[in-house]
Amino acid sequence: MSLMQIQLFRALSWLTQQQHTSFNGLKRRFITNNASTFHSSKRTTQTQIEKSQSKLPSKSGDSDIKEWNVAISSYMRTGRCSEALRVFKRMPRWSSVSYNAMISGYLRNGYVRNRNLGIARELFERMPERDVCSWNTMLSGYAQNGCVDDARRIFDRMPEKNEVSWNALLSAYVQNNKLEEACALFGSRENWALVSWNCLLGGFVKKKKIVEARQFFDSMKVRDVVSWNTIITGYAQNGKIDEARQLFDESPVQDVFTWTAMVSGYIQNRMVEEARELFDNMPERNEVSWNAMLAGYVQGERMEMAKELFDVMPCRNVSTWNTMITGFSQCGKISEAKNLFDKMPMRDPVSWAAMISGYSQSGHSYEALRLFVQMEREGGRLNRSSFSSALSTCADVVALELGKQLHGRLVKGGYETGCFVGNALLLMYCKCGSIEEANDLFKEMNGKDIVSWNTLIAGYSRHGFGEEALRFFESMKREGLKPDDATLVAVLSACSHTGLVDKGRQYFYTMTQDYGVTPNSQHYACMVDLLGRAGLLDEAHNLMKKMPFEPDAAIWGTLLGASRVHGNTDLAETAADKIFAMEPENSGMYVLLSNIYASSGRWGDVGKLRVKMRDKGVKKVPGYSWIEIQNKTHTFSVADEFHPEKDKIYAFLEDLELRIKKAGYVSKTSVVLHDVEEEEKERMVRYHSERLAVAYGIMHVPSGRPIRVIKNLRVCEDCHNAIKYMAKITGRLIILRDNNRFHHFKDGSCSCGDYW
Repeated sequence: MSLMQIQLFRALSWLTQQQHTSFNGLKRRFITNNASTFHSSKRTTQTQIEKSQSKLPSKSGDSDIKEWNVAISSYMRTGRCSEALRVFKRMPRWSSVSYNAMISGYLRNGYVRNRNLGIARELFERMPERDVCSWNTMLSGYAQNGCVDDARRIFDRMPEKNEVSWNALLSAYVQNNKLEEACALFGSRENWALVSWNCLLGGFVKKKKIVEARQFFDSMKVRDVVSWNTIITGYAQNGKIDEARQLFDESPVQDVFTWTAMVSGYIQNRMVEEARELFDNMPERNEVSWNAMLAGYVQGERMEMAKELFDVMPCRNVSTWNTMITGFSQCGKISEAKNLFDKMPMRDPVSWAAMISGYSQSGHSYEALRLFVQMEREGGRLNRSSFSSALSTCADVVALELGKQLHGRLVKGGYETGCFVGNALLLMYCKCGSIEEANDLFKEMNGKDIVSWNTLIAGYSRHGFGEEALRFFESMKREGLKPDDATLVAVLSACSHTGLVDKGRQYFYTMTQDYGVTPNSQHYACMVDLLGRAGLLDEAHNLMKKMPFEPDAAIWGTLLGASRVHGNTDLAETAADKIFAMEPENSGMYVLLSNIYASSGRWGDVGKLRVKMRDKGVKKVPGYSWIEIQNKTHTFSVADEFHPEKDKIYAFLEDLELRIKKAGYVSKTSVVLHDVEEEEKERMVRYHSERLAVAYGIMHVPSGRPIRVIKNLRVCEDCHNAIKYMAKITGRLIILRDNNRFHHFKDGSCSCGDYW
């Protein structure tokens, strides 16, 4: 772990300390911030309310109720329904304006969305006299919030209807995708206003019924610019760009929206040059026009052209900046994206999400989390995309505590654990070593998709619970979901990690027939791994020869690893030669081959390999392990001398070593890649980074809680054996994540079954 990474974890520690595990501090800050914003945004209106109240008639018999109605409307505009109701109850009498103000206020303030119609409906039913405005208020309230059936019932009861009534119901049908009902309503009368014709035309376009839309358009006796813009957009969005252009040229009225619709159509159909030609000829441009053209260049990854356009734009909004940041990030130009982000005059949640996502997707996980910390410190607000990116980054760097804090924020923010955020949470728990919490979350998720199932199956596989992974696979099929290529990778991996050779063969050789999935390089890599782990090296090598494509370095690396486990030096050298030809700077493969030479006592070849690495400038990646305790991350290297509690750790580890030896542990010194005495070899493996981290965890993690350790490289065989004994004599659950998989050590055994 670099100094930068350690500094980041300190920042993360600050964040989790601020939020604390109970989320109480976070909740207080969240409420305070929102309350502050709420009251700040309404000070002016509050003053108006107070002035209105001061004008209220002091006597209950006053006949002038205008001031009362003004006060009601003022309260309702600020969402203070209870105050409005108190004023209403104090009034000496009520007019239809009073009732309408109350009803529209309740509807506007979310009562329909919450299905709490009692007050609004009761007031409506109590009205001694209802005019068409009263009926339309109730109708529009239902319609605008998706209660189409209720809106229809109100409509049918109306003693008198006007154009507003008819159009409100028509719009409700169109907006809620009830096109058949909309057409039936439209056909029930004549003399519709043009706005209604345009509404139904938009409904056809929205449902992608472009043929019906054109027939309806052609039947219109009167058309305005909205009509033309709607039909042009419909053709453009459905890939019929030539027909859209013909209509554009025929249009007798063209405004900036007509031109922009056509430019957007070209952009959506990846015709950037045609879009630019039209854009340059526009008599007038607005923000939408500029942003559409900019998006075209960004989508085509033509960032130089996008930057040129961005620099000359006379009107930029926050969306403009966000588009550029996203474009640079997707092209791997993360520094240019950050430069723009720093210069933004104003940021919104999308800005933060775009930048965090850019860092995360380009592999800059630590920068992503640092930016997340900065956003929190500056009071930035998270949206679903921010949550998803931050959770994915937590998964990458195994920041479980921060991931849990984010989960708490999600719950308190009222976000549902649907697929978009739920899958990110699921991946976070799986990658952070908490498979039980992943399973609990999976059970609660709404609308699980194929990604949800794949994530959980792969999670159980990586944690060494292959049988459970396969049971979930069978459950997924029973639910009616069709496995895809990622599902089969997870399934074959589960078979590989658990040694289920026959099942693995069956799944692999029937995947095309049973599921329509053609094996790709990942599936072949899983099979080579499965056969190699089982010692079937010749079968694995023959499978590679029969592949419909050339094996890549990853597949040869899998064979090399299997050759090391089973001591096949000749095959290991063959695999290594292939890898070095493809990836001459792959330090991991040099180390693996050196391991094989050392295990065979070929110290001369070990020396030659080191010289070769030095001549080629290949440097071995140093091993680190880390553990998070009480919101602080502790990092260890081999024979670490920098931790402030090193003396206590080494003393504890010495005692632990004696205890596990009494329990049966025998040091496996063959893992040492140095030609030194046996006693020196034992000392060298005793202070590996993972042992120091585990020892520190046993010292400080409260009894009953899992000890979670992460290592950036593969755990060595001797440490794996030692940690099994540590778990046994201390009665602790120790979860170790290395760069290959998870190991759950408990009662002297590991979830991998020593098959890793």
